Amino acid sequence: MLAFSTGNPDNPVNAIPPRAKATCQIRFVVGTDPENFLPALRRHLDAHGFPMVRLERWKMGYFPATRLDPDHPWVCWAAASVAATTGALPAILPNLGGSLPNDIFAVDLGLPTVWVPHSYSGCSQHAPNEHLLAPVARQALAIMSGIYWDLGEAGVPV
Repeated sequence: MLAFSTGNPDNPVNAIPPRAKATCQIRFVVGTDPENFLPALRRHLDAHGFPMVRLERWKMGYFPATRLDPDHPWVCWAAASVAATTGALPAILPNLGGSLPNDIFAVDLGLPTVWVPHSYSGCSQHAPNEHLLAPVARQALAIMSGIYWDLGEAGVPV
């Protein structure tokens, strides 16, 4: 849910408002056809008695999902760098959901891309109560410092 509006906050009433609007985003992985999302949602809404709900494709479009093979040399190099810095093996997720313009680098320019998130599941990322714990921030700084340091060493993939 990116945004929504309903009712009138300046004059609230104890009733269900006659209109509501929501802008939503579906994150998806490589191999998923985003052209199927709206027809599938339409079928679901109709089957559950909501034919009055109107669906529109967002004018801004979407970003295609990207995927880098977990065995790619850059993934192995970055994982080794993170492990050397933290003393723990990183979790490798090969897909980047279609919500960022990573396709410009991965597809259009043919560059391998490795994303290193600095978060945890309860941080409420991008929510009004988003937060970053100090130990997570320190680890993130160490990880990225280690990666940048290791880029200057021998053995970096070409």
